[in-house]
Amino acid sequence: MAASLSKAGRTVERIRALFFDVFGTLVDWRTSVAREVRSVLSPLGAQIDWEGFADAWRGEYQPAMEEIRTGRLPFSRLDVLHRRNLDRVLERFRLGRVGEAARAELNLAWHRLDAWPDTTAGLARLRTRFRLAPCSNGNISIMVDLARRNGWVWDAIAGAELARDYKPTPGVYLSAAAAFDCPPEEAMMVAAHSSDLAAAAAAGLRTAFIARPEEFGPGTGETSPSVSVDVSVPSLVALADALGCA
Repeated sequence: MAASLSKAGRTVERIRALFFDVFGTLVDWRTSVAREVRSVLSPLGAQIDWEGFADAWRGEYQPAMEEIRTGRLPFSRLDVLHRRNLDRVLERFRLGRVGEAARAELNLAWHRLDAWPDTTAGLARLRTRFRLAPCSNGNISIMVDLARRNGWVWDAIAGAELARDYKPTPGVYLSAAAAFDCPPEEAMMVAAHSSDLAAAAAAGLRTAFIARPEEFGPGTGETSPSVSVDVSVPSLVALADALGCA
């Protein structure tokens, strides 16, 4: 897929900051979580569909955040939500006897995700021209651990824990821009999910779509945006090219 530019080609000079979705856009969460779950549970004698377990765990993600977005529950960091969801999924997979130490280790799987092959090089190039920060539903400690694991350099960490709410609530995107003293129109949200980009655009940010066709398994991720975006590219390296980064 070749890079597609619309408004960004004319206004890139005004963009000061890039904000990134992380799970799925920068990291291959499915393969990584399946690997981590297998490494913890296989020595305990479990033999299950590891990718299916990762999918089931991820499937609890949006419903758990919706409880907070709607005000039914007070804000909790994603690590807390992941643990609640993990306990449910273990029961579903008939692994309810897994002990506390193993559960705690399993919950750290989300801190040990591997980047897509283009991510680290692409971020390094983008940082030569723009200020960068994750704008993720992941809490700060997850973002720090993923950065250290994969060799990323952030200028700040924005997102859910800063905003005390979860995307796609407008305040998450606006708090990221405000943290950089940046009006929304001078910030760009970068994501592999059209729904994330639609919400960012509604909050006034520019948007860039990154294709991740393997996110949920072979041929399952988005290959093109289903909403209007400023830039649509196949990788972060291609985004660096499109935005004129060295």
